[in-house]
Amino acid sequence: MPENPIRPERRPLVYLGVGIALAGLLAAVLFAGVGTGHGSAAGTAPGPGSGAVASAEVAPGVNRSTAALLSLTVLREQQPVPPGFTLTDQYGHPISPAMFRGKTVVIAGNDDRCVDLCTFFAADVVAANHDLGRAARNVVWLSINVNPFYPQVRYVRSFTDEHGLAHQRNWYFGTASPAALEKVWQRYGFYVQLDHRNRTVVHSAELFFVSPSGHERYVAEFGAPAANTALFAHGMAQVANDLLPASERVHVGGPATPASTAGGATVGAPAPPIALRYLQGGQGTFRLSRFRGHYSVVDFFSSTCVVCRTEMPALERAYRFSRPKVDFVGVDVADRPGAARALLARTGVTYPVVSDPTGSTAGAARITGLPFTLLVSPSGRVLIRHPGGFTAEQLDFLLEGEVPSLGTGP
Repeated sequence: MPENPIRPERRPLVYLGVGIALAGLLAAVLFAGVGTGHGSAAGTAPGPGSGAVASAEVAPGVNRSTAALLSLTVLREQQPVPPGFTLTDQYGHPISPAMFRGKTVVIAGNDDRCVDLCTFFAADVVAANHDLGRAARNVVWLSINVNPFYPQVRYVRSFTDEHGLAHQRNWYFGTASPAALEKVWQRYGFYVQLDHRNRTVVHSAELFFVSPSGHERYVAEFGAPAANTALFAHGMAQVANDLLPASERVHVGGPATPASTAGGATVGAPAPPIALRYLQGGQGTFRLSRFRGHYSVVDFFSSTCVVCRTEMPALERAYRFSRPKVDFVGVDVADRPGAARALLARTGVTYPVVSDPTGSTAGAARITGLPFTLLVSPSGRVLIRHPGGFTAEQLDFLLEGEVPSLGTGP
């Protein structure tokens, strides 16, 4: 396992595994000048001469809520990127940071066999490019393989193809021999822990934002909040856009993260007060407040939604895995009750389902499309807003990461 340099003034990093859902924070590794190779002991408080500052100082177009979602650190002093390296991308072409000088480069370590957190990041990249519009041509997403058990080009190509990145011309997934990859990890301070028996890895989840002049300006983390695809993607796009010369910047599309005190089920805000008639699993009126004191998953769906139909077995599996520590409820939106019940029977859903016949509850929750899932804390605040379908692995990852007691027994 490569040495993990200790540097002060960084938040705890989020780690992820392959094929298993690794929860929470496994270590606190704090950084002072990212990529400099210097620092003091972990846990040191910020000092007046430090190279990094908290997210209270944000990029020009990024509000404080978005900065908090990204766990954004602003580097007070421009840090030159580590010495150059050459990798091979998903199409067998040589790539190095130097070839992208003049563009904003966002560097991340990704596992080419990952089935959970890295897949959220892949969706975020696609959405960020959409938000960037024509400015996407001046932004590069440079992913570095952190799985030395699968260093072959075919694996980074497979990840690219399977997660909707094949048509993103500014996406590069670089790999190399295990020895060469380890040198790159060390240069960037990536934490990579190897499990030789299972051929899996645990790694840190950082984003380094490099300016067109080749200097690191911001560091972010794509932990569980990366599942908030629209919000997280907009934040990445806005930070990348802010680094471009004024003549190349655009108005970045997509939603900025609202303040957590706002209503309407924004991240950190109270969940909407759902009160709907049961469609399955109960009688009378269901109220979301009955889940207070527990974590809860609220899934909005419809029988007419193709992705919903493929997602529901994964939700049922996650429900059985996490109960009784996590409550689930499905919200059937603007649907025919008979068609909805037939879908539930066909997909084997056993958790409670309620009917939102007019879609008014979905509207109050600012649901932008189906399926759409909220993860709500025991205090009733929204932790995750995820548009689109979940896989079972993604759900397991998020639940184990957000619910501390999962995996510790009843």
